[in-house]
Amino acid sequence: MAEPQSRIWYQSFVHPVAQAPYIERLQALLDQVAAPGMRFEVHGLDPPDHAFHPLTEFRCAHQIIGHALEAEKAGYHAYVIGHFQEPGLLEIRSSVDIPVIGLGEANLLAALTMGHRVGLVTIDPIFIPWHERQVRQHGLADRVVGTAALKMNLPSFMKAFTDEAAYSTVRAQFVAQVKPLIAAGAEVIIPAGGLPMLLFAREKPFLIDDAPVLNGIAVVAKATEMALALRSITKVFVSRRSTYAKAPAEAIAEFLAQRR
Repeated sequence: MAEPQSRIWYQSFVHPVAQAPYIERLQALLDQVAAPGMRFEVHGLDPPDHAFHPLTEFRCAHQIIGHALEAEKAGYHAYVIGHFQEPGLLEIRSSVDIPVIGLGEANLLAALTMGHRVGLVTIDPIFIPWHERQVRQHGLADRVVGTAALKMNLPSFMKAFTDEAAYSTVRAQFVAQVKPLIAAGAEVIIPAGGLPMLLFAREKPFLIDDAPVLNGIAVVAKATEMALALRSITKVFVSRRSTYAKAPAEAIAEFLAQRR
C-alpha cells in the first residue's frame, strides 16, 4: 500500500485515554471520508476540555497552539481544530505556515452554501453566548437564526453510540431543539460540537422538515483537503496582510519557552 501523501493533525479536545472509544470512532469516520492520499491523525488533550467555561477554552487554546507548532515541525501538512468553538484559531493561523481549519468556521461556511439561513444546536446552554460571539466574529450574524442547546453530559453521549434506546432519546431531544430554529427560518442545521456531529453521522441523509443536518466531521475533512489542494495550485492558503499576519520568530520562541 502506498504511503499517504498528506498527513493531517486532527486536534480533538477529549482525553486520549479516558475517551478512547470516541477517538477511535472519530478516527474511523475520518478514515472513511478521507480522499486517497490523505491521512487524518486524531490527537487528544491532557487535560481535556472537561469544564464548560471560557477559562478552560483559554487553557485548551494554549495547549493546541503548542501542538500546532509541533505538528508543523513534525512535517504535518495541515492542522484541524476539531472543536466547534475553535479557541486559538487566529493565533494558530498566525503562527504556522500550514493550512489551519476550524471545525466551527468550516461548517458555518459550508452550511451557507446549502441554504440562506442556518441554525446551531450545541450540547449545553452554557455554549450559546460563546457561539453567538463566534458567529459575530466570523461576520455571519445576519445568516444565523440562533443557537439552541441540548443538556447532555459526556456519558450520555457515549452511551448513545452503542445503545439504540439511548440514541433514540438523544435524537428526539435534538429534533425538539431544531424545530423552533426551522420555524424561525433556518434551512440548514449544524450540530455545534464534535460529539453530536459524530453521533448523527450514521444518518445519510439526516433531514428534519427538509432541513439537512450537516455531517460536520465530513465537512471539516473536505475543507481541509480543499485547502491543501488550493495551496498546491496557488501556493497561498491564508492572507498575511492583516488579521493573520505571521507572528515574528521571537514571539513564537517566547511562547514555546513559556510551555517548558
